Amino acid sequence: MTGCVTGGAHVLAHGLGGRTDLPLDAVAAIAGGGIAVAASFAALTAAWKRPRLHPDAGRPLPAALARVLDAPALTLAGRLLALAAAVFVVAVALAGPPAETENLAPWALFVTFWVGLVPASVLLGPVWRRVNPLRTLHAALWRATRTPPSGRRPLPARLGYWPAAAWLTGFVWLELVAPNRSDPRVVGTLVLAYAAANLALAWWFGRDWFTRGDGFEAYSSLMARLCPIGRRRDGTLVWRTPLTGLMTGTETRAGAGIGAGEPGLAATACVLIGSTGFDGVTRTTYWRDNVDPSSVAAGTLGLAAAVAAVAAAYIAALRLSARLTGQDPAALPGRFAATLLPIALGYTLAHYFSFFVLEGQTTFILASDPFGTGADLLGSTGNRVDYDLAGPTLTAQVQVNAIVLGHIAGTVAAHDLALRAPGGALRGQLPVAAVMVALTCAGLFALLSG
Repeated sequence: MTGCVTGGAHVLAHGLGGRTDLPLDAVAAIAGGGIAVAASFAALTAAWKRPRLHPDAGRPLPAALARVLDAPALTLAGRLLALAAAVFVVAVALAGPPAETENLAPWALFVTFWVGLVPASVLLGPVWRRVNPLRTLHAALWRATRTPPSGRRPLPARLGYWPAAAWLTGFVWLELVAPNRSDPRVVGTLVLAYAAANLALAWWFGRDWFTRGDGFEAYSSLMARLCPIGRRRDGTLVWRTPLTGLMTGTETRAGAGIGAGEPGLAATACVLIGSTGFDGVTRTTYWRDNVDPSSVAAGTLGLAAAVAAVAAAYIAALRLSARLTGQDPAALPGRFAATLLPIALGYTLAHYFSFFVLEGQTTFILASDPFGTGADLLGSTGNRVDYDLAGPTLTAQVQVNAIVLGHIAGTVAAHDLALRAPGGALRGQLPVAAVMVALTCAGLFALLSG
């Protein structure tokens, strides 16, 4: 991260933590990152002349492995384990030690779950959709109330990912801005409130609500599009090039041209990118010297400005691209929304890597004595965080490469998608390439200016 190695209370009181004693020349890293993205665009235009990323591409998994992965018993075990873990964390939050340094709930939510959900989804697929404890509780609810699983009213298709974008905005505001966010009692109460709200909405709109309405399930499923294991439209599990998952929903039924995109997907991605960018900005010396870190108003305005800046840059680039190619300016941003996901992944890895590796140890340490009774269930009571697990050199390499490679991957996906549109593909991609380079440099600047 962007700062010195921090202790537990400081980390949860100020958003993210980690280390910034990084052996990097910031100017060289920023310039090099921008040049790398620009060079990748030039190489693409010269060598990538036709679409290569197809949603139904991939090599089928061995039948035995596919059966294991799709086994109902595996799903049941995962759901029971996830539900038990959620109940346990809430119980500890409400009845465990009141101090955030002694209660595992804030660490379990902000570190293990929120951060760990990303690598789990990218490596294993949409895991939260499969084990989501809210789906388990909803199944019990509709059986108890004799309400059909499809709910009382159909979920309007035009909503798309907008509910997820709203939930995720609220969560990142809680994580980065809200006062007392690491108070265990606050954490427990908010988890229960979130569960109650989504269960009520799922009872009304049906279990499909969770797919795009539950912010965490939507987040996991979107990141899972980058997983090397995917599912074709015929249901077959396949090994695939990760970027092929970004083409889901972009092709017409005939397989020619591109569709209109998924409502709210661009907003969701901009929230993820903008919020991690804002976290980086709050670590800069400029922010620390000029803004009161305890000001909720300043934090809220800063977070909103960061998300709005990312959205404005993206929309402006796509609208200019549409004008250059004669396409519909209103439709194009939605069509390319999924190409923002690799950038969101890159920002997440860059900003959370050392936080997860270092401070994530605290969850395990505190789980050994969850209720503060002096127990040592896991043999880790009294242990200290081992900061040598993510040294400055490793952290620096992960942070810079994550941002640069995320933008390059987004550029590749956008280029492949642009080739499906009629005429002017190269000219229309120039504004997108310019924004990719600008976001790369801005992201690295925020990350390295602590």
